[in-house]
Amino acid sequence: MQNRRVLISGASVAGPALAFWLRRHGFTPTVVERAPEPRDGGYAVDFRGASLRVLDRMGLLGQVEAAATRMGEVTYVDSAGRPLVVTPPTYQSGELEILRGDLSRILYEATEDGVEYVFGDSITGVTEHGEGVTVTFDRGEPREFDLVVGADGLHSNVRSLVFGDESRFRRDLGYYVSIFTVPNHLGLDHAGRFYNEPNRTVGVYSARDNTEAKALFWFGSAPLAHDHRDVEQQRRIVEETFRDVGWETPVLLKAMREAPDFYFDSASQIKLDSYARGRVALVGDAAYCAAPLSGMGTSLAIVGAYVLAGELAAAGGDHVPAFRAYQDEMRGFVDACQKLAEGNGKWFVPPTRTWLRFRNLNYRLLPYLPWRKVIEELPLKAGNAITLKRYAVAPA
Repeated sequence: MQNRRVLISGASVAGPALAFWLRRHGFTPTVVERAPEPRDGGYAVDFRGASLRVLDRMGLLGQVEAAATRMGEVTYVDSAGRPLVVTPPTYQSGELEILRGDLSRILYEATEDGVEYVFGDSITGVTEHGEGVTVTFDRGEPREFDLVVGADGLHSNVRSLVFGDESRFRRDLGYYVSIFTVPNHLGLDHAGRFYNEPNRTVGVYSARDNTEAKALFWFGSAPLAHDHRDVEQQRRIVEETFRDVGWETPVLLKAMREAPDFYFDSASQIKLDSYARGRVALVGDAAYCAAPLSGMGTSLAIVGAYVLAGELAAAGGDHVPAFRAYQDEMRGFVDACQKLAEGNGKWFVPPTRTWLRFRNLNYRLLPYLPWRKVIEELPLKAGNAITLKRYAVAPA
């Protein structure tokens, strides 16, 4: 086996999942993460189709199911909180739903004993040479690795260093989202409440067995000039955008100032011709972010990690054929998952009152529509748009 030493940038989902499989296949993974410790909080993420089978092969499906949100119905309400329309659980949360922070914890705990984690540091340079890669860090000393993998999200540092500026690969869908933890002041019981005004959506849903809730703000916008690391600037954007919105919005905006896990970003996709360059590969959102509107980002990360590690093992560590096979295996799956996000924005963030009425009418009629089954099965079809190989695992 060649190229055993693999550096992974990012310890959210794709990074630890990749480290899990690399270790299983006899590689020596190291994970570097900018945050000082594993990240908690975050929004709910869904699993469908092939990703559930990967969790099962990891032996982690039971733990993920135990931490599932078990989300029930989501009710759209008017400004007085009166119900307008109700959507069924699977429409919002897939086959299995879990908070991103809970998933990250499960993956980290499954790998911490056999994987080197370096928290509080980030990559500043990647220099490939004949036999490997020299990597420099913001805080640590330079180190040598055989391969480097960017699993560091939409704004991937590794991708910027090796592939070029993010603007070359990012496709904005015209929406922004903010999510953070708040008290469950509505007393929601495994349920959600959403409120719409044209081009703006506010929601709140219970989490962690109703002990807390997640506030959700979506809005349509042309690209904004903002720093994705400037949290205070992002809070101001949300406050200014929603200052005149009714329902529970003022309460949620006030709670935003106390939230420990504020998140804000654009709904964007990453489109790359190749997921690898030389000895450097990308996985998860760094390679093929599908945007939150698709509901498939976590499935892509879990499956992508499984395939990348498996192809490296099948090639005996030879990165050239392994990276090519990884791309060939993933391309159709990526295309299917990214396609789900196209056009979804108008349904979740109706741009006009006419669209809002049309959306609500369709939701009310959904149980009676002859194409209801087709609509419900589209995400599942995308989630199964890959045939998972069985990769031989190295003996312990």
